[in-house]
Amino acid sequence: MTNASAPHTMRTLEGQLNVRDARFCVLAARFNDRIVEDLVRGALDALRRHGVEESAVDLLRVPGAFELPLAAKRVARSRQYDALIALGVVIRGATPHFEYVCGECAAGLGRVSLEFELPVGFGVLTCDTVDQAIERSGVKHGNKGADAALAAMEMVSLLRQIAP
Repeated sequence: MTNASAPHTMRTLEGQLNVRDARFCVLAARFNDRIVEDLVRGALDALRRHGVEESAVDLLRVPGAFELPLAAKRVARSRQYDALIALGVVIRGATPHFEYVCGECAAGLGRVSLEFELPVGFGVLTCDTVDQAIERSGVKHGNKGADAALAAMEMVSLLRQIAP
C-alpha cells in the first residue's frame, strides 16, 4: 500500500551512447557483400564516434542472413560481449525465398536476444530492390548499420540501469 499523501515521482530510464567499456560483436553476412560492407563501415564508424575502442569490437562473417541467428546464438553463449550487431541484406526475388529468409533471420535474432538477455542491433535490410538496399546503406536513408550499432549501444546502457 502506498501513502496517498506522498507525491510520486516517476523515474525515466533511458539508454545513453556512452558505453566505452562495452564489448561488441558485429556479425556480417557475405551475401550481397557490396552493400553489407557499407553497413559494416557504418556500424564501425558509429561505435568509433561514440568512443568504443577498435579492440572492443570483433567482426564475424557468415555466408548469409539465414546463418546470422545460429552464429549469434553461439557468440551470445560465449558471454564475451555486451551486445551483438547483426548486418545483412535480403532482396526480394520472384520466389517466396525472401519471406522465409527474412522471417527466420528476424525471429532467430529475436530469440537469441531474449534467451541470453543480450541486445542485438538489427541491421538486416529487407528490401524489394537493390536500389532500396543501397539507399539504406548510406546513400539517401542514412546507414542502417550505424542505426543498429546505436541501438545496441543504447540498449547496453539501458539494461545496465535495470536490476536483473
